[in-house]
Amino acid sequence: MNFFGRKVNHSVPRNTATFAASALVTVMLLGVSAMDLAAEETGATSGHENTPDKPVVAGSLENARERNKLPLYKVVPAARDSELTSPSGQDPKNNGTWSRSNANAENTRYSTLAQINRANVRQLEVAWVYHSGDGKGNIQANPVIVDGVIFAPTVGKNIVAIDGETGTELWRFRPPAQPLSMPAKTALSQFQVDGATANGLVEVGGYGPANRGLVYWAGYAEHGPRLFFVANGYLIALDPKTGKSVDSFGNHGEVGSTKGPGKSSFLGAVAPAIYKNVIVAPNQNMVDAFDVVSGAHLWQFNTLQYNVKNPDDDNGGNVWGGIAMDLARGIVFIAAGDPHPNFVGIDRIGRNPNTNSVIALDATTGRVLWSFQEVAHDLWDHDTPAAPQLVTVMHDGKRVDAVAQVTKLGNTLLLDRLSGKPLFPFRLRRAPVSKLPGERTWPYQPDLERPQPFARQDFTMDDITDITPESHAFVLKQAQKATFGWFEPPTEGKPIIFYGVHGGAEWTGASFDPSTGWLYVSANQIAWVESLSRTTSESQRDQHHEPTAGETVYLQHCSVCHGQNRQGKGMVPSLTDLNGRFSESQVAGILKTGRDAMPPIEITDDDRRDLFKFLFDRDIVRPSAGSNPAESATISYQASDFTKLLDNQGYPGSKPPWGTLNAIDLNTGKLVWKVPLGEYEELARQGIPKTGTENFGGAMATAGGLVFCGGTRDLKIRAFDKDNGSELWQYKLPYGGYAPPATYEVNGRQYIVIAATGGGKLGGKLGDAYVAFALPK
Repeated sequence: MNFFGRKVNHSVPRNTATFAASALVTVMLLGVSAMDLAAEETGATSGHENTPDKPVVAGSLENARERNKLPLYKVVPAARDSELTSPSGQDPKNNGTWSRSNANAENTRYSTLAQINRANVRQLEVAWVYHSGDGKGNIQANPVIVDGVIFAPTVGKNIVAIDGETGTELWRFRPPAQPLSMPAKTALSQFQVDGATANGLVEVGGYGPANRGLVYWAGYAEHGPRLFFVANGYLIALDPKTGKSVDSFGNHGEVGSTKGPGKSSFLGAVAPAIYKNVIVAPNQNMVDAFDVVSGAHLWQFNTLQYNVKNPDDDNGGNVWGGIAMDLARGIVFIAAGDPHPNFVGIDRIGRNPNTNSVIALDATTGRVLWSFQEVAHDLWDHDTPAAPQLVTVMHDGKRVDAVAQVTKLGNTLLLDRLSGKPLFPFRLRRAPVSKLPGERTWPYQPDLERPQPFARQDFTMDDITDITPESHAFVLKQAQKATFGWFEPPTEGKPIIFYGVHGGAEWTGASFDPSTGWLYVSANQIAWVESLSRTTSESQRDQHHEPTAGETVYLQHCSVCHGQNRQGKGMVPSLTDLNGRFSESQVAGILKTGRDAMPPIEITDDDRRDLFKFLFDRDIVRPSAGSNPAESATISYQASDFTKLLDNQGYPGSKPPWGTLNAIDLNTGKLVWKVPLGEYEELARQGIPKTGTENFGGAMATAGGLVFCGGTRDLKIRAFDKDNGSELWQYKLPYGGYAPPATYEVNGRQYIVIAATGGGKLGGKLGDAYVAFALPK
């Protein structure tokens, strides 16, 4: 369940004198530590009050005067010419084959197909529409397409093969309600289908298999091709010709993540990547490698390399954006998310290494080669949200193999492939201190000049919407009661306004054109409001007691998204202390209809009554007499208000454009063009210039001179001239196209295909479609 009134509950024991700060784990990169390099440049080893190895007195405040003595800027130097990596000579596969979600192991999302081009794109028509017929929900995956066959997930949590020419279903695979290696007592709501609706379709809860991608392996020798994807912490192998499990792989076609079953939700459903005999599959903060033939476990890597308060909680560092593979060098690149809980970092003092980072691992051993962090000790949910992209650029007259990583902040990290060093100087700026007792912000945060940011990063009064005088006045009143500024930390009692929760960039990532070195990325420019409040809980639930009936229902239906202890996961809110935020009737309504990214939940009346007793703490089992008072008397900080900044009509409270499509020349680091993406038709009729909309779609570039992108609130997929951003074509889909498009060729005809299901972050009408376009025969 995903309630909108988000709360992050973070506890500070009253009688605890000090906290031992997290140890800084340095990661070696081929003899040089990128983290050491960044630490040296950001003052992490300078001996000031925020060094990770200095204890913090509980409840003490940061010293703003001492912080202001630090230099305003520090710079991580760019890699020297001698340190730049020359191309391997192995180019990404960008032809008519789309063997992995996002096109290939490098995630370029680019195709050399050019039958559809600038001159004829306006003639595009619907070639076919496929309806899975197994429910209605939200698909976020970019499909796999090989030999004219599309492999993709459905809203009903199946995997299907579709004839790319006709849209006819060839086979369907239903992951078992309980994967074979899962203990029988473990509930797996991930694969449950909720109750039927009046029209016979079902509202499908949770996140399904391959939610953010899958991969096709061509096989070798006596081992035929396989289709791999992740479902709820399991890596599953299918025969792509029949849709049957490959019994010789693992336990009858599936192997379990070391993270454990039932703990992944969307965080573990990104596309795996393959190097020779090694297949790498992340699950939350754990990355596993298996033998691609036998399924034997080869190695594991935990992104969290610092002390956490409760290892069983979702502590962040999750690989929900994706991974890339350098097939020539055998290096896997990982995008690791922010540390948890969001917004409050009292129990995770220090840099929180490897979070908000790009990490390079040896694909054969799992050994860390380097790690580069964008935001240290993140308090704003500024993940590295998308899969890294492996690119080759012209840098100072030399071709260089690099890694490009778009971020929620609207930055593009451009790093040398082997050393992890930035290609452009990486500027850092002195950051404000926190006013929250016990909090310790990191002294420097990124303030990049090149590549140029593609989204706003600092809310000011000048950013307040001006679409109407009434809208401006309405938002101005909110802003006058808030605080804002560059990396202003969350504080108690007074809201902060900031950008980046939904990007900048999001999990939809970018498209890279190797013929030009340009990167195309869709982005959001939506301001959010968040504040912290203090609560005191004198009585905690006895963690040693058997789960109550309501807790059992919660663990079965809700914990995958909201956490084992109701603490929330990432952007999924906490459900602790619900009494002060919701009535039971409000919660009942949310269960019935769903809200935002949460679908409706169908449970029995008895289960609902038990669940409400648990959620509203009416079944609480108190600790036994003699318990440590530090366990029952705590001061907690929680995010009491967390929502988008909106005007009086419900439109974003910041100035348009609210959604954009951007082109960045990675050779020079310059932002070449930016155009609004999407529109509100009712505002256009009022004569308001195109505003763009919040979007979750992602771009795809082709050799036909085009960039295709959907994901907007107006349900349209569009084609743009990739040289200047001019819109050349648009089509309104039956439901929101909240996934990146793909392209392929069958019998000499090029097609564009996109999942159109609605739902997800933007909500809206739900469906079950894939739509394909082509030129008239």
